Amino acid sequence: MAKSPTEYIVHHLTPLHVGEGFWTLHLDTLFFSAVLGLAFVLTFKFAAERATAGVPGPIQNFAEMLVEFVDSQVKDTFHGHNPVIAPLALTIFCWVFLMNAMDLLPVDLLPTVAALEGIPYLRVVPSTDLNATFAMSITVFFLIIFYSFKVKGPWEYLKDILLHPFGVWFIPFNLLLRLVEELAKPVSLALRLFGNMYAGELIFILIALMPWYLQPLLSFPWAVFHILIITLQAFIFMVLTIVYLSMAHASH
Repeated sequence: MAKSPTEYIVHHLTPLHVGEGFWTLHLDTLFFSAVLGLAFVLTFKFAAERATAGVPGPIQNFAEMLVEFVDSQVKDTFHGHNPVIAPLALTIFCWVFLMNAMDLLPVDLLPTVAALEGIPYLRVVPSTDLNATFAMSITVFFLIIFYSFKVKGPWEYLKDILLHPFGVWFIPFNLLLRLVEELAKPVSLALRLFGNMYAGELIFILIALMPWYLQPLLSFPWAVFHILIITLQAFIFMVLTIVYLSMAHASH
């Protein structure tokens, strides 16, 4: 049965889910996130196992290019010493980019295939799900707290929270400012990625609602422009993570 434009948009933006309330699970987000994460791991594992000192293959070239790119960002931004930061930054950049890149698939392709298998809803872009972006940003937030506590120690970390920026006489005000500052980090990370990708997906859906002869004229230029957006969003998420972790390693 043909859907109205509103029903079409709502259908494409509704996740495949189970459960109710807080315990709702978005199965499509979990599935595509896991598959794309596994694709990243296997690709780099394949490149590492077949790495050669001679003439490198295309996969090794690609992997080395990404590693060098991320490593240069870490060296320029992170001013401490932590062997976890570079692998973490590489994982974030590649994983977020792959999730964003699912937006370049035709909007009806995978949902139609899923419908043939009896699956009523399917959202294929994990980064258009606020749950996914907040899960990543909250993980980064926990790492910030962990390394702040580990590097500075309990007493120095407590002083950093209570005594900056205005000294001992303004502890309540210092604490309030610190809470706002810390909470803004995961919120800004999550909402920036979600907002840009959700808007991009919505534009693709609106283009799909237009007459067939207009769709190629609009979808191709938007897809080309969108490649810049998905790359930029992955880069921003990675760089902000490095910056926040560098701040966690810094001492006054």
